[in-house]
Amino acid sequence: MDKKKIEKIEEVSKRVEEEENELDLVDVLLDMDNKDPIVLVDGSGKKISFEQIAVIPYNDKIYCVLKPIDKIDNVQDDEAIVFYVDEKDGQKVLMVETDEKVAISVFDEYYNLLDKEDAKNKKGTKNSK
Repeated sequence: MDKKKIEKIEEVSKRVEEEENELDLVDVLLDMDNKDPIVLVDGSGKKISFEQIAVIPYNDKIYCVLKPIDKIDNVQDDEAIVFYVDEKDGQKVLMVETDEKVAISVFDEYYNLLDKEDAKNKKGTKNSK
């Protein structure tokens, strides 16, 4: 086999391996064991790291609440941002929810889920006494 054919086979093999190793965004978001930051790329190509706070299914979409680890202009240190999962060019991507009413509803749903979990934990504590 000539050198060009070997190089082409190696190139294709490497690309297939990279594609197999690429994780689906939704799988990463739903992985309860994932403690790694979510790294997104903004419009100017800058990478920004986020801490995942929650994944909220709401109105037939998947939303996530992410808190920036890196400094973002006009975002306070204690603020989180609501994103929704979208599909672009066959890949799942996160988009900032720009509809303030929807973002507030997602936060409300998040707080409702926290309240339910808190009530469940309190009930479990009472039953164990």
